[in-house]
Amino acid sequence: MTAIISASELMDELAGTTPPVLLDVRWQLGGPDQRPAYGAGHLPGAVYVDLDRELAGPVSETGLGGRHPLPDPEDFGAVMRRAGVSVGGPVVVYDGGLGWAAARAWWLLRWTGHERVRVLDGGLPAWTAAGGELTTEEPSPSEGDFKPNPGAMEVLDADGAAALARAGVLLDARAGERYRGEVEPIDRVAGHVPGAVSAPTTQNVGLDGRFLAPEALRVRFGALGAGAGAAVGVYCGSGVSGAHEVLALELAGIPSALYAGSWSDWSSDPERPAATGASAG
Repeated sequence: MTAIISASELMDELAGTTPPVLLDVRWQLGGPDQRPAYGAGHLPGAVYVDLDRELAGPVSETGLGGRHPLPDPEDFGAVMRRAGVSVGGPVVVYDGGLGWAAARAWWLLRWTGHERVRVLDGGLPAWTAAGGELTTEEPSPSEGDFKPNPGAMEVLDADGAAALARAGVLLDARAGERYRGEVEPIDRVAGHVPGAVSAPTTQNVGLDGRFLAPEALRVRFGALGAGAGAAVGVYCGSGVSGAHEVLALELAGIPSALYAGSWSDWSSDPERPAATGASAG
């Protein structure tokens, strides 16, 4: 099963005998709650899942663990069961089109052992562009039986990320100006993990917000040193857009690990160095 699904393919599956569970995970970094947007119109049957409260754990006072720590697996499993997710049952996640939040949900499900989860390529805009209908009716799904078993996706901590930056390839999925340390609108310190390579998530997709073809992604990542056989890790600001990069790497056939705490975790410790400029440092 590929990690993404097109709007037309999703329409066919929803009309079939075993339609997937739909999760609406619309989210904006620093923006308003997206629950009202969900209430104003969503894919028929989709259940809203809140990224900040249900796809992340509590933020520590020190900042260690980052702005979006991994949720407790049992808490995450309860959220998924309430949404109707079951063992072996197909799941499709979507967001407002950026793909970051959907990729976060995809990664968490994969990390906790669910193998049949896909991201709607292009999100809600792709659905409506294909003629898909929206509804304001909120579903009441039957309780699922999903039991999380974390460990199916590799996770890095700060030490692991630093080691990979030295011995492998550590991709920084943030915007180039944040990598270079020119701006830092969110976290305590500007810059990047020494040795990391700039690889903005926005370059994984085309102008329509859909993923580039696998071969184009392989060329992109290969040019950054993340070719076949390389040990590859990814980080971003807080483990959200980094999940999108992990998904893009999977489409390219390149396994990778996610530094879940990402820059918000790294920069919370004043003892950790921060490199600046366009080079890996």
